[in-house]
Amino acid sequence: MRSTLSKIAAAVAASALTLTLAACGGQGSSSAAGQTLRVGTLSDAPPSIYLENGRFTGYDNELLRDIAKREGFEVEFVGTEFAGLLAGVANGKFDIGSSTISSTEARKKTVAFSNGYNTGFTTVVTAKGANLKDVAALSGKRLGVVQGSVQDEFAGKVAGAQVVRFPDYNAGFAQLKNGTLDGWVVPQDIGRKYLDQNPAVPLELGYTIEDKDTPSAFAVAKKNTDLLNKLNDGLAKAVADGTVARIYAQFYKNTPLSKELQQGGPGLLVKNVGV
Repeated sequence: MRSTLSKIAAAVAASALTLTLAACGGQGSSSAAGQTLRVGTLSDAPPSIYLENGRFTGYDNELLRDIAKREGFEVEFVGTEFAGLLAGVANGKFDIGSSTISSTEARKKTVAFSNGYNTGFTTVVTAKGANLKDVAALSGKRLGVVQGSVQDEFAGKVAGAQVVRFPDYNAGFAQLKNGTLDGWVVPQDIGRKYLDQNPAVPLELGYTIEDKDTPSAFAVAKKNTDLLNKLNDGLAKAVADGTVARIYAQFYKNTPLSKELQQGGPGLLVKNVGV
């Protein structure tokens, strides 16, 4: 009897171990199928990522919802500060980072990136008439940035500038309105959206520079190759059938979509190879 029970127990244990290994998807990857994945995002950066009526939305997040549906997993959006987003992805707090994240070489040391789904520009929002139209004019100025952003890196290279770091976009716009900043360095689409929504505020777009070769991409942990493949597969399908173009047009009224992402276009913006 004891021998029979021992055999049964051993069989159950072996079966449980097999199921556990299968669920893990093998070393270096994690299957996303059927799971609800946590997505770190921001709440105050329209039209890309923002909170509206209690729901996280924007171009990035709606595109991710579409990809998730195609690839058979669910997403749960969680608001966070940008400064800690990539570390949160790397250590498993978030499965995906969705926040107009520029896929720079420095950031690829921390996380892996999907293929690119948008390009952008960095701009300096200033008081009207401030005449901050070139890099030289920014020297000696008090420039606000979101901590850890590409704009933070840009401002840090401006000779003589005093860089003031904030956890989110709303805080910086508030300081700019109060006159405690000379310039608020942000992605151009975010700056333009703010001006469109606040026409009475005497602000304008100043110096602007293109963010070359670092398109926006979704971030995942380096070991999660299965999820990375799913994101790239879903994105490619969304480009091919025109879904990317449709979602983009919903949020970007005055900025044309890159030809690489248009239905029938020549291909993806930048393929993040070797990450």
